[in-house]
Amino acid sequence: MKVFAIGDLHLPGNDDKPMNVFGSKWDNHFERIADYWTQHIADDDVVLIPGDISWAMQLENAVDDIQAISKLKGTKIIMRGNHDYWWSSLSKVKAILPGGMYALQNDCIEIGGVSFCGSRGWLCEGNSSFKESEDRKIYTREAMRLEMSLKKAKEGQMIIAMMHFPPFNEKQQPSSFTELFEAFNVKHVIYAHLHGKSCRVAFEGVKNGVEYTLCSADHLGFKPKLITEI
Repeated sequence: MKVFAIGDLHLPGNDDKPMNVFGSKWDNHFERIADYWTQHIADDDVVLIPGDISWAMQLENAVDDIQAISKLKGTKIIMRGNHDYWWSSLSKVKAILPGGMYALQNDCIEIGGVSFCGSRGWLCEGNSSFKESEDRKIYTREAMRLEMSLKKAKEGQMIIAMMHFPPFNEKQQPSSFTELFEAFNVKHVIYAHLHGKSCRVAFEGVKNGVEYTLCSADHLGFKPKLITEI
């Protein structure tokens, strides 16, 4: 079993919202993702999609995007991103998911002897745009949700964690999220959210025994990235 990751698919959500308004590199981006996916990913592989899946505002308008992803090979685990406004009720999201697709929120999904955990995350303290009055409560809540998820991992299993937001601030300093990853012996952490120039200063690599990978679609050249092979 191979584990791949790619985030920020930004599918149209039944709306005319072409992503190439952000540059020609986004031309036909989902077709390019699907082509690479078809050639390199097998039915028994797992693909992690950490948020910003669809521009849809309502659940019913995200169905076509979910169906398009479901037709691709492998087991898919999705997570809510900051632009996934259609994702309001977890039970309703689960109700529209085809077989082989799972929604990760405040829980743990076990596949092939691996525990997949995570939380959406939030802007980390220490960021220049972090506002104590607005961001502290959400940051603390997301850390609690991450801990809740990690506690549900099966003892002795490899843990791979997903986040939408980066688990570091701009200075790549430790956070409540990174402390939890280290405390629970998480092997791999994948995250997304960042685009363009922000990707240049994002941390990727191993820190205190945890391997971090940025997997925003444009950062990966619209090719799902191999994280590990079990």
